[in-house]
Amino acid sequence: MSRAEGQRERTESLAHRVPDLAALELLLAVARLGSLGAAAREVGITQPAASSRLRSMERQLGVALVDRSPRGSRLTDAGALVTDWARRVVEAAAAFDAGARALRDRRDSRLRVAASMTIAEYLLPGWLLALHAERPDTAVSLLAGNSAKVAELLLAGEADLGFVEGLNVPTGLDSTVIAHDRLIVVTAPGHPWARRRRPLTAAELASTPLILRERGSGTRQVLDAALGGLARPLIELSSTTAVKASAVSGAGPSVLSELAVGEELSLRRLVSIPVEGVPLRRALRAVWPTGHRPAGPARELLSLTRA
Repeated sequence: MSRAEGQRERTESLAHRVPDLAALELLLAVARLGSLGAAAREVGITQPAASSRLRSMERQLGVALVDRSPRGSRLTDAGALVTDWARRVVEAAAAFDAGARALRDRRDSRLRVAASMTIAEYLLPGWLLALHAERPDTAVSLLAGNSAKVAELLLAGEADLGFVEGLNVPTGLDSTVIAHDRLIVVTAPGHPWARRRRPLTAAELASTPLILRERGSGTRQVLDAALGGLARPLIELSSTTAVKASAVSGAGPSVLSELAVGEELSLRRLVSIPVEGVPLRRALRAVWPTGHRPAGPARELLSLTRA
């Protein structure tokens, strides 16, 4: 071997110098069956494709591996030696595949979801039921909190997929919009606003103490942005259910997701109050750590939210 050839071998990657697994499996089949045609059928390719694959491997290694004749295919001395090495490589690859499969099975056996309150209470139950139908053996845990808490759980590695309702994607997360939602102003039927004949203005809404979600929640972010940070809390509560119950009791007006108050509106326990000049539409997003696209059950759940 010339000095230049030796240098080239040292600089080329192993992948360029070693035949791929498909070629090695074909060689093993030829050694076992004594026929290129039978080997081709076993590995699921045509005989011309098998001949081409074998010739390519011989060129790559620089030695003849198989003597072909009308009576069949016989390994050369070099071919017998290469076949012995190939068997060990394929066995190692099979062990590698079994290990990777075990890792996937372990990953797929559980799914940790973090979601902000409105999504956790009103959308996720349906999505998780659909996921259970697809993956009955996957154990799912759900952690509910505000959008800031969801980001914290994802970045700490304590959740595999998250859902948030705020205006912005938290730093360190990638996202995709899965749906849109609208916030509405609601009161108990006995509140003076329930008898109004004209919509509320932004100034009226900003000057009135409201039953609100805590800072850090997606609902609060949207309202603060819509009112220029001027929303006045009458009470701050950490769950949508608590805010809704307070509004139903007549404690005061509130701003809630349209998803959360459908039943209360239909039963007239709450009344929707029209508002003008206040943008209260928001995107609902799935989020995950930057660069770590959801896989396994997390990917399937993400696809179900889009369906």
